[in-house]
Parts: sequence; structure tokens; C-alpha cells
Amino acid sequence: MQGGVRKKGDTWYYYFELAKVEGKRKKIERKGGKTKKEAQIALRKAIAEYENAGSINDVNDMSFSDYLDFWYKNYVQVQCKKTTAILYERYIRQHLKPVLGLYKLKSLNPSILQDYLNKKSVSGFSKNTVSSFYGLLSGSLKYAVHPMQYIKENPMQYVKMPRYDVLHKKNENDLKILTINQFNKITERFPLGSSFYIPLEIAFHTGLRASEVTALQWDDIDFDSNTLEVNKILVKIGPEWVFGTPKTQSSHRTVTFGNSLKKILIAHRKHQNEMKLKYGPWYKHSNFICTKENGKNVTTESLKYLSRVINYELKIDFNFHSLRHTHATMLIENGANMKDVQQRLGHSKLSTTMDTYVHVTKKMKNNSVNIFEKAIHR
Repeated sequence: MQGGVRKKGDTWYYYFELAKVEGKRKKIERKGGKTKKEAQIALRKAIAEYENAGSINDVNDMSFSDYLDFWYKNYVQVQCKKTTAILYERYIRQHLKPVLGLYKLKSLNPSILQDYLNKKSVSGFSKNTVSSFYGLLSGSLKYAVHPMQYIKENPMQYVKMPRYDVLHKKNENDLKILTINQFNKITERFPLGSSFYIPLEIAFHTGLRASEVTALQWDDIDFDSNTLEVNKILVKIGPEWVFGTPKTQSSHRTVTFGNSLKKILIAHRKHQNEMKLKYGPWYKHSNFICTKENGKNVTTESLKYLSRVINYELKIDFNFHSLRHTHATMLIENGANMKDVQQRLGHSKLSTTMDTYVHVTKKMKNNSVNIFEKAIHR
């Protein structure tokens, strides 16, 4: 490989040619040192690195923005599921690069990173979102330590998650919990035959997330055991709706349902078959449970429209996640085991369930006191 050294002013530089790309050869020139010997040593080292790795990593001048691009291409797109990669790309583009991107990779320190997370917290981002930023920063910089050896240690090991005390926790009103009367009012507006009837009923009876409900297929239902399998979600990638993997490993689960939902599902399946006959060759055949009259599957975007109608037409404070919160609240208030609720909802940690439904556990504590008072005053 051709290369050499030369002096410019008081500084020695080294240079050498890289491999041809599309018939053109590129020359690299870098600062080698104050003496010719230092430049020659730097040249030999650079050539060795290039021949072993195929490229030169000028880490000293690498911006965090460029490093994030490198990490995303070489780690995220290779190791992470597609839905995670899409989320990371958005976080990097919208949140990390605008603030941290201009820093050099090697200049990032705990103070800068802590200040970044603190400001995100103070500006109103939720604990889960800030935790995602924390994990993304920690994971990307860990990769820079090993295997890349770009930096000696991960500065994120000295950074703490901003504290979210009880003032940050959601209360009962934030969770938009429905009453039975409100749910009945909603299903009266969207009865059997409506595109939204079956997703409403499934979410209310099982506590599934919107992406889990819309991904359900008839093969996921076992009518003999009254169970359904949550093994995929429905996500949009570009213009296409595709199956993705559930949120976490705990989200892969088997959920038991009662005879009420069983009857609803059987009636819905009968309705689907009637629509197949009605539409004939124009019916869009699939194995989806949640479908419109013409067989086209219901998506999470469709459910956003549903929420708008319920809010503005029925005057009920609602989003589709309200059904999940309502389901869990009803279970806990009526004595369900908290560990069972955690598993039913697909939460990775029991603390997530406890923190989310803190208002319910407070009611349970009051009930416990009342039970004791009744016991001693018989």
C-alpha cells in the first residue's frame, strides 16, 4: 500500500491511498506529529488499522451525531426488532441529535448527560419516555466502550434517572377509567355489526393493548379453554401494516376470558360469515378477528378515530387505552390478586402495575381498615 509523510509548516503529516471505489481511489491525510519519525509511526499504525478493519476510525473528531448513525446502522438495525429500530430512529432524530449531536463523542461527560435528562423531565416528558432516553444513551455509549473501544468508560454509569415522585404519578382521572354505564353507552353507539364493536369488547374484557387487539386472529382463540394467545402486535411500517413482536417478553401471554366474551366472539364470527356472503368477491378475506363490514382489518389508526367520536359525540373522556385501565381497575377493586393482574396485563414488573394503579391500592388499604374495624366491633 502506497503512503508517505510530509511536512507542512511545523507539523508532519502522513498520507496513504485507500482501496478503489467505483474505479476511483481516495487518499487519506492526517496529522502525524511534530517530527518525521512520529509521522512515520502514525502512518504504519494507520495502515495496519485500515488493513485489519477496512477503514480508519478517527474517533477523536467523531461527533456524537455521527456516532449515533454508526451505532444505529451497525447495532440497532442488526440486533433490535423492527419496531424498536423505528422508535430509536425517531428518538435519535427528534431528541438526541438536536441537543447532543454537536458534542464530540469523547467530550460527552456525566454532567452533560445528566443535565440533558433533567431538562427532559422538567419539560414534562413522562417517566417512561425519559427512561427510554436514558436506556438509549446508556446502550449506545456502552457499545462505544465495547466492542468498539472508542471511549474508555461509559459516562452514563454515573448518570441517574430524574426522580419522579408521587406528583408525577397518574391519578384516577389521568387514567380515564370508565364506569359500566359509560361503557354501555359506547357499545350502544357502536353495536354488533359496527367495525368498532368487537375491539371495544375484547379490550374491555381482557385489558389488551390496542396493537394486541388489532393483531388477534381466530387461530389465537381457544374456545374450549376460553383463552387467547397474545403473540404479536399490529404495527405500521411505512405504508404497510405488518405483524411485530409484543412490547416485552412478558407481553407474550395467555389470557383467560369469561363466557360473556365467548358469546360475543361467537356472535361476531357469525356476523363475519354473513358479511362474506353479502359482499361475495368484494369481501377481503383474512383470519383477523377485528374487521370492518367488508372484511378489511381494523387498525390502531381506526381506533384513534373511534376515540375522537366518543369524546366529541358522546362527551366521554376516552382513549382506547381507557379500556385497559378500566379492566385492571375493576379487577383490583374486586379483590383480584395483584400478581395475576400484572401477568394478565403483560407488565414486566409488579411495580409497574402497583405504580399505575396506585389509586386503587389506596382504596384497598382503606377497605382493609374497614374490614378490621367491623371485625373488632361485632
